[in-house]
Amino acid sequence: MRARRDAAAAALPEWERLRERAAAIRRHTLANLGAYLEEFERNATRLGAHVHWARDAAEHNAIVEGILRERGVRRAVKSKSMLTEECGLNAHLEARGIEVVDTDLGERIVQLRREPPSHIVLPAVHLRRQEVGALFHEHLGSAAGLDDPAELAEVARRALRAAFLGAQAGLTGVNFALAESGGLVICTNEGNADLGMTLPPLHVACLGIEKLLPRAADLAVFLRLLARSATGQAITAYSSHVHGPRPGGELHVVLVDNGRSALLADAELRGALACIRCGACLNTCPVYRRSGGHSYATPVAGPIGSVLGAAREPERHASLPFACSLCGSCREVCPVRIDLPLQLVALRGRLRGRERTPRRLALRLAAAAMARPALFEGAARLARGLLAVLPESWWRRTPWGRGRARPPLPRRSFREEWRRRGR
Repeated sequence: MRARRDAAAAALPEWERLRERAAAIRRHTLANLGAYLEEFERNATRLGAHVHWARDAAEHNAIVEGILRERGVRRAVKSKSMLTEECGLNAHLEARGIEVVDTDLGERIVQLRREPPSHIVLPAVHLRRQEVGALFHEHLGSAAGLDDPAELAEVARRALRAAFLGAQAGLTGVNFALAESGGLVICTNEGNADLGMTLPPLHVACLGIEKLLPRAADLAVFLRLLARSATGQAITAYSSHVHGPRPGGELHVVLVDNGRSALLADAELRGALACIRCGACLNTCPVYRRSGGHSYATPVAGPIGSVLGAAREPERHASLPFACSLCGSCREVCPVRIDLPLQLVALRGRLRGRERTPRRLALRLAAAAMARPALFEGAARLARGLLAVLPESWWRRTPWGRGRARPPLPRRSFREEWRRRGR
């Protein structure tokens, strides 16, 4: 994914100028966010949409539930939305008897597995096709052993088409909202959001208050950056524009704060609100690429998730800013030039001392061992011996081992091999 992004960027001579322009638009928008939100509400209402305001995740979920319940909705389809993941909307609705079917293929896969997405753009990137085949055999009735990607996609397509036709409401996220027109822009590669918005009579769009752009003229800059940064495409397959409800239907727009105003007031961290959720920082991050998205325990993983998670819930996610090499690669690929390393360093200064005691103790012990070569070598030999005799069941019970294969142990350490080869 990083290589595809680099190739797409290199194909545009004006790439860096686009990044500069996008960063400037986002800075201007965030500096005038209150005015643009009011302008968006006026124009969206003029187009026939109902605009709702939610202070936090609980209020967002209650608003969406209320809209669905008032109209007797029992079955809804949902397109990919990181905001609804952040708010826990699926679990909230399902606990109250409203069935929600995620229609993005990756989202549907992780929904059937009852687990959160591991990536902003590629929710099931952590799974092999054989695992997906077994999952579809269990839940969708596909043939046992089927693992051809095209055939698996067709199995999902047939099941999802039935869900679309039987849905009473469509729930979507929003990539960009235009203050000038009151319109919404939703970018997908599968067309699932289009079906969810147009087949059922009710469309509920959920977006964070930072998703505003001032004018339609600004949109082209971001559409050129988004797909190239996310997947290496020139543009997403579907960039759908919504201006009011479809004839005979209803459109409800839920604007969500959920800590964004507090982040906006923070001079050191407000730049994180410029994020357009392309996933480029995840694809380049050496820590994310090795640990996977679930190890972050936040709706948004990777470098941007470390900032957002620690800023919103510092007690719960105090360790995330420290789980970073500060290599700066995320800053180099960000299409809106967010200085994530600088923000992570700022959070480290604020959160020092809040890290969990076992982690601090482990780091102190590691530092002490690394400062003494003989002690370090002896500890490594002991650890290797213990890992060799511990059963596989022990590995599977650890948080790390539950989602990863046990790596093979080398016969000799690097130091031993160095000595054996005569330096």
